[in-house]
Amino acid sequence: MIKLVLTGLWVCAVTLASVYFSVQVATAPAISPDDAKKAQQVLVKGESINVPVIANGQVTGYFLTRISFMMEKGKAAALQIPLPELTTDELFSLLVGNKTIDIANAQNFDVAAFRTDLKKRMNERLGGDYVADVLIEQLDYLSKEETHGGESIGKRTVKPVKIVQDAAKDKVPAE
Repeated sequence: MIKLVLTGLWVCAVTLASVYFSVQVATAPAISPDDAKKAQQVLVKGESINVPVIANGQVTGYFLTRISFMMEKGKAAALQIPLPELTTDELFSLLVGNKTIDIANAQNFDVAAFRTDLKKRMNERLGGDYVADVLIEQLDYLSKEETHGGESIGKRTVKPVKIVQDAAKDKVPAE
């Protein structure tokens, strides 16, 4: 009789434990493919880069930029090419060579197209799908007159034209 009672208690305990764990697994939040992909990415911080704006054979101003990238952890570690120098080269090509930004109409700047173009160019240069996302931390413009104001340069504060403002805050995943 004691064996029958102990066997019944054991069966009840096993049944309760299996029901508990199956309910826990069934109610666990499903990880979306996008979240799983973002978990395997790392933020590669960019450096501050100054790109001169050249018009009519003269420097008319400077772009102040800081751009970071989201890359897969394994691919970022395996890079043979120095990323800051490659980024500087691509930014010179985009901002100076293609005249992407019209300073007179800076409010019409298409941030999404700029990100897409930079991502495409970086992946082409790196020879694969390395860059997952482009994060613009800073993209400002200073005219030559504001930087070389003559005698009063130490007396006034230079205020750059904000082309992109806090765009990276929307794109960086929370840790």
